[in-house]
Amino acid sequence: MIPYGKQNITEEDIQAVAKALKGDFLTQGPTILEFEKAFANYIGCQYAVAVSNGTAALHLSALALDVKEGDKVITTPITFAASANCIRYCGGEVVFSDIDSETYLLDINKVETLLKSSPKGTYKGIVPVDFAGRAVNLEAFRKLADEYGLWILEDSCHSPGGFFVDSNGEQQNCGNGNFAELAIFSFHPVKHIATGEGGMITTNDEKLYKKLLELRTHGITRDTSIFKNSVEFAVGQVVDEAINYPGWYMEMQHLGYNYRFTDFQAALGISQLSRANLGINRRRTIAQKYADAFANQSFIKGQSGFVEGHAYHLYVIEVENRVGLYNYLREQKIFAQIHYIPCHLMPYYRELGWDEGDNPNAENYYKHCISLPMYPTLTDDEQDFAIQSILNFYTS
Repeated sequence: MIPYGKQNITEEDIQAVAKALKGDFLTQGPTILEFEKAFANYIGCQYAVAVSNGTAALHLSALALDVKEGDKVITTPITFAASANCIRYCGGEVVFSDIDSETYLLDINKVETLLKSSPKGTYKGIVPVDFAGRAVNLEAFRKLADEYGLWILEDSCHSPGGFFVDSNGEQQNCGNGNFAELAIFSFHPVKHIATGEGGMITTNDEKLYKKLLELRTHGITRDTSIFKNSVEFAVGQVVDEAINYPGWYMEMQHLGYNYRFTDFQAALGISQLSRANLGINRRRTIAQKYADAFANQSFIKGQSGFVEGHAYHLYVIEVENRVGLYNYLREQKIFAQIHYIPCHLMPYYRELGWDEGDNPNAENYYKHCISLPMYPTLTDDEQDFAIQSILNFYTS
């Protein structure tokens, strides 16, 4: 059986988790901060906040960016629903803008047209998605966002280790905070780094970082420098001389959530991160083989190809008779997948007014797309079998 994605758990991973389970902390311990620092170093940003999953990362980011009732935020329809839902959690309005049919990414030209069609101030932010692992050119989006006073929340769930090259010829890693206020990642089992469930928020903004730390844990702080209640209140009695706040004291200053990460997940994340570069190099080797195999094939209507900086969480091809191929591959025990049903055509968003024809590139993509097996432990023989099965379906 060949799935489209698969975790890779090694003996080193198991030993790392076992060590954490035998330690003093299962949650809220030092291993979490160790993982956060290691991940920030890997991405190239200043701060990282580990949370319970990628959806929690999106939700907390929207809260930290102060999304409020009625705020309009632009995102792509080709993404997992959480990229849009995080705005709805805060009462905001999601505005879907179409994709570029070649890259499958949010089309900056369409976003610019959308912004120009309304008075400045109509929109509050943009949530571009590094779909399938291909990096959005955030330098270009930053310039557009600055012109219209927008923030950027980069959804990099598919792209740890991905990058684009900026106008100065410098590599810009996904999530490095140079162009987006916040970026988020997922550690779901099929992602590059697996911790079971889990997510990470990255930023270079210290104020946002501190806000995220509070929101992650019920809005509670232990930072005495920002306490609002008096020492006398904290102690529970009138004091005649200056004393410190007691060790037990804490304050809930905001409405937060329990979106905490655990130490044993962090231990697994640190172990997985140690071989992240090996994993992404293997993914790129697999992608190159797919690209070569399907180049100039008449049944291919589009494909991920081989792109510099692509992290290849997914390898997508577009074909005619997609359902036929999907079913045939399952008969061969090859479990390809479809990514994604356009968000704007989910019944929830249809009820908010979205309909077919609103994002034609995304809708056309959905009719043809299929994601092929893509994970570091995919063997050459398994990939060859998947490729040959596709060729057999269209040529036999």
